[in-house]
Amino acid sequence: MKRFDHDSGRRGFLKGLLSLGAAGALPGSLLVPAKSQAAPFDASAYQVFRNACPRNCYDTCSIKSYVKDGVLQFVEGAPESTYTKGSLCVKGYAYPRRIYSPDRIKYPMIQEGGRGSGKWRRLSWDEAMDIIADKILDIKKRDGSLLGLGLTKYSGQFGIVNYGVEGMMSSLGYTTRFVGTPCWPAGIDAQNYDLGDMWCNDPEDMVKSKYIIVWGANPAWCSMHSMKYLYEAKRRGAKVLVIDPIFTQTAAKADVFWQVRTGADGALALGMARHLLDMGLVDKDFVENHAVGFEEFADYLRKNVTVEWASEVSGIPASEIREVTEEFAAAKPATVWIGYGMQRHTNGGAMVRSIDAFVAMSGNIGVEGGGARYGHLATWGFNYHAMVQKQPEGSVGFAGASGPKGEFDFAGGGSAKYSDRAVNINKTAQEILDARDPELKMLWISCKNPFAQDFDRNKLERAFKKLEMVVSVEQFFTETVKHSDIVLPATTLFEEWNVNVSYWHYWLSLNEQAIKPMHEAKSNIEIAAALSRAMNRKEPGSCTFAQEVDGKEWMVKEFNKGIYGLFGIESWEDLRNGPAKAKLASSASWNEKKFRTPSGKYEFKSDLCAKNGFKALPEYVEVRKATAPFRLLTPHVQYALHSQFVNLDWMEAFYPEPYVFIHPDAAKAKGIGELDMVRVFSSIGEVKVRAKLTKNVQKDCLVMYEAWFRKLDFNVQNVVDDCAADMGAMKTGAPGVAIHDQFVDIERI
Repeated sequence: MKRFDHDSGRRGFLKGLLSLGAAGALPGSLLVPAKSQAAPFDASAYQVFRNACPRNCYDTCSIKSYVKDGVLQFVEGAPESTYTKGSLCVKGYAYPRRIYSPDRIKYPMIQEGGRGSGKWRRLSWDEAMDIIADKILDIKKRDGSLLGLGLTKYSGQFGIVNYGVEGMMSSLGYTTRFVGTPCWPAGIDAQNYDLGDMWCNDPEDMVKSKYIIVWGANPAWCSMHSMKYLYEAKRRGAKVLVIDPIFTQTAAKADVFWQVRTGADGALALGMARHLLDMGLVDKDFVENHAVGFEEFADYLRKNVTVEWASEVSGIPASEIREVTEEFAAAKPATVWIGYGMQRHTNGGAMVRSIDAFVAMSGNIGVEGGGARYGHLATWGFNYHAMVQKQPEGSVGFAGASGPKGEFDFAGGGSAKYSDRAVNINKTAQEILDARDPELKMLWISCKNPFAQDFDRNKLERAFKKLEMVVSVEQFFTETVKHSDIVLPATTLFEEWNVNVSYWHYWLSLNEQAIKPMHEAKSNIEIAAALSRAMNRKEPGSCTFAQEVDGKEWMVKEFNKGIYGLFGIESWEDLRNGPAKAKLASSASWNEKKFRTPSGKYEFKSDLCAKNGFKALPEYVEVRKATAPFRLLTPHVQYALHSQFVNLDWMEAFYPEPYVFIHPDAAKAKGIGELDMVRVFSSIGEVKVRAKLTKNVQKDCLVMYEAWFRKLDFNVQNVVDDCAADMGAMKTGAPGVAIHDQFVDIERI
């Protein structure tokens, strides 16, 4: 039994009660009346485990979980991490309810009445694997390959060991993979063109910044642990500017808020760059000694950009553009946090390149407290043992190809002779409909909820009807499960071994199995092993995945000397004492001014970018033209992460129903009042929802926060099409998606 920290444990327990019980989410028996005497806390009654939130969030929190009699009682943030610093978000404190929710999928099931019928029958694991294995072998026999078997998997349950899903597919043969990412690909490519890689400063060094621009991000909701660094920077005298089309909670905490016109961020950044040039505020040492192409970029600015033009396009007054630009240039160091929402446009990559250029011109690349902060993969150098599996001998796939790129470029994919077939994850429906030679016949879905996250709902329904079998690995009965033939129950983070790092901060966290799997749930690698047993029982040698796995042993195999050295630990077991932080020479990325571009310098002019079909310089590119009266924005809500958490009854106490937010003037013109039921519709679908009036949104914009409600028929993706962003294919295998370049109309019903 681990040593228990009494004060820390009590703080976590109280935080959990305050976050979840105050709104009536906990049974009354668990809440102590104000006048009663609380029972003394018995530290020896608990076992303490180390966990890591795997929810694809900036914060990737380090967690301490408290177990009594085999039951997870409560959780808190690990105090050893200076980033998590003992606290969790409201979603994190809801984890115990997620584990013990009565809505969890408890055992394998088959939908016998057809997809959408709701007529589910319980299966044993052996029965489920036999049905699936028979189908895989049938596809192989009919097609002569397994390219008719597709995998769509993303990050609903992150963790290095969960790349075993990709490994399972490889162990069957060459298959069809949905590659790319809806999250951040345009910005990844943009920073690779400019800097040679995506690498950001340690977020903890924002306290050293003298001027901070949060551009298209809302950390108060989506990275709450980063907010303390903004507050501390402000306490030390820094100024904080938030640029966003929505007046967010983060904007409310800033010194200055610019409500930029959606998709006009690139013009605004170029206007700021032009003013640096005009005022002689360009860092000459950086642009002359550490960059290439600056003179060409400066010439472009002089000929094509003015502050007045940038003001007209962006909606920000020219006087404010000049004032902020001069303040930013004078405040060394200064930094820009580039949010992922901002690059989800048809010109998203071009806009990120423009912001990068502005930061580079100001001399804030490679300095502590500075940087164009987007993300990093500097701590992701694991073995990927679970992912790297060999295809069975004699496997046939795409001839002469090199294999698909995954989101993080980890998968080499294939040999010189054959490879998997790569299709665009951001056009799931269209790719299923268009697949030929062979057609897609079967789809395996894991760590993902396509009917909540993929685009063009009507088209997706048509595409799924074309599939012969759909298998979902899930924890809850999502909309995707409703459209599946078989569902397999998956473990939560507390029921499996794993290891996690962040794409934002620099902490490494162990994820111990704290409790036994609930019901009949299995981890992804245990499911892969079960399938391997069934496959090899029916056709020996048809699957190379191990037929028996030990979750702890497979987690250990992901570590290597490089990881140990980077984090200053001798063994993974050191992480049982708490998370570890990477040993960085500097908190600044690019601190040696050695870039990974072809020139080895920062590239204002990128020949590689031009070769890939874009402008060599970070020039202005217009956003997608409007096709309806209102631009629709669908950002993250505070109480959910995509389709996770709002489905919990505890969370419903905070966020019981969705709304569409509309400016009062726009609402008046449409005859819409507060809380009226309205229809939001586009060329591809509609959503019915209540309206809330607010001046936090612009007059030509509507806002609907994405979330899945277990009892409601609501899905923002019903009106979001699959229009592509400009960049993303170079590093992730497919371009991004223009999630915020969507247009709708609205009417009262």
